[in-house]
Amino acid sequence: MYEHVVITGASSGFGMAFARRLVGECAHMVLVARRKEILMELSDELRAANSSLKVTVVNCDLASEGDRVRLIQQLEELSAGKTLLINNAGLGDYGEYACSAPARNHQMLHVNVLAVAELTRALLPRMVEQGGGIINIASLAADLFIPDFAIYAASKAFVASFSEAIRLEVRKAGVPVVAVCPGPVHTGFGDVARRSGCTNGYSSFKKWVYTSIPTVVNGALDALTENKPRYYPSLRIRLIGWLLRNTPLGLMRLVMGLRPRKVETVQE
Repeated sequence: MYEHVVITGASSGFGMAFARRLVGECAHMVLVARRKEILMELSDELRAANSSLKVTVVNCDLASEGDRVRLIQQLEELSAGKTLLINNAGLGDYGEYACSAPARNHQMLHVNVLAVAELTRALLPRMVEQGGGIINIASLAADLFIPDFAIYAASKAFVASFSEAIRLEVRKAGVPVVAVCPGPVHTGFGDVARRSGCTNGYSSFKKWVYTSIPTVVNGALDALTENKPRYYPSLRIRLIGWLLRNTPLGLMRLVMGLRPRKVETVQE
């Protein structure tokens, strides 16, 4: 049992699934996302499933420094107790970096990197003293560089590396930290990340490596309990991750340079 569970990006995908999965395993749940209406509906659903559960809805845009400051102030006022932080919120943008929108790049870096670091810093001291854990949603992309997905892949490499380092710092305190590295999952993320002029990128190979949301969520919680540093859902994803980490850099450059790209030329 946790006293508090804090979930970012709780209005869809993994975040919503984590909330539903943990409804009977905490006294207080903090749901963080931009879409307040969906969070309120989820809050009602969770309280209906567990009448003793306290739910706090925080309407927050993690790309906004002001919103992050206000969120951290709220988290610092939480009562004492074992706390689980799930850094799930993430943004992507598929397309050539030279044509990217600077504002979108700014949003991605703030949500994918700064928010993870800042929320971890805000809650980690209390975890060391009172117990808890951290689940950071990284990606299989953390193990490679991806043309047309440059910032996203780099930001997930940060999440994975950051998680590994923090885990070693707090292991003597008994605080588990796991980086979750799924491959493709049907969460709606790809539709948001795709710019106009890009194909949907669907292929038989991609279908082969898709993982379900419950598999990722349940496996991530098991990995946290077992104090694993990383979690790759399914044997296929673990195998791909192992190959990526053990492929010579020169060969990886060749492979990534020859991979089919989803970018189409848009006529003016």
